[in-house]
Amino acid sequence: MHNRYGKLASWVYDLDKPVGRSFGDVEYYLQRLAGCDGPVLEPAVGNGRILVPLLEAGLAVEGFDASEEMLFYCRQVCGARHLPANLTRQTFNTFSYDKRFAAIVVPAGSFQLVTEVGTARAVIARFRDHLQPGGRLIVDLDPAGAFVGPAMSVRSWETADGALLTLTDQRVETDHVAQVTLSHLRYELWREGRLVDTELDLFRLRWWGVTEFGLALEAAGFTDVTVSGNYAFGRAPRDGDDIITFEARWPG
Repeated sequence: MHNRYGKLASWVYDLDKPVGRSFGDVEYYLQRLAGCDGPVLEPAVGNGRILVPLLEAGLAVEGFDASEEMLFYCRQVCGARHLPANLTRQTFNTFSYDKRFAAIVVPAGSFQLVTEVGTARAVIARFRDHLQPGGRLIVDLDPAGAFVGPAMSVRSWETADGALLTLTDQRVETDHVAQVTLSHLRYELWREGRLVDTELDLFRLRWWGVTEFGLALEAAGFTDVTVSGNYAFGRAPRDGDDIITFEARWPG
């Protein structure tokens, strides 16, 4: 199964990117959503790293994720902080709500988990259909340069009970025509020098050209498309930027 975020993967994600850790995105989304007077949806909400600060700022945010393991962490932190946990297990392809949102936000490149172009366009249309007239879609994308780094890396994290979690990330395929990479992510849990659990995720991601994604938004009917580099709203992306953010409005 591709992009599964199982037990060990979700544990590693929560250790590496806990609620409270920002890459400039938490502050950016708080700024862009300031004064938003309607409900906000975060697809691929993960462990709540973005959702929780938005809730604490008084925004009415709910989210969904395909991984029940990731939702466990999100529910846990919401409960500990006495925040509403309006969370469901859904996917990009099939999510559905009986209401429309004032904003939909997809931080951290999560949209790039959708690797087939036709499916991605259908997901954009689904976003559109869940927005109120005048509602905004805000999407982060990793630039193409992020997909040409080292082909293999190994990282580790110590757990609260003294165990060791390791992640070996090996890129095994790059399709330059489809703009898709395939990586093998091997998660391992070690206790007292013994391997006690392991997971393998086949992880696919797609990169987009800046113009390409802007055109996809416009083809879906979005207007007022603003493209920003490194969380500086309105500043055109530059070569070497770590993140590119698209903001567009659905006129309704």
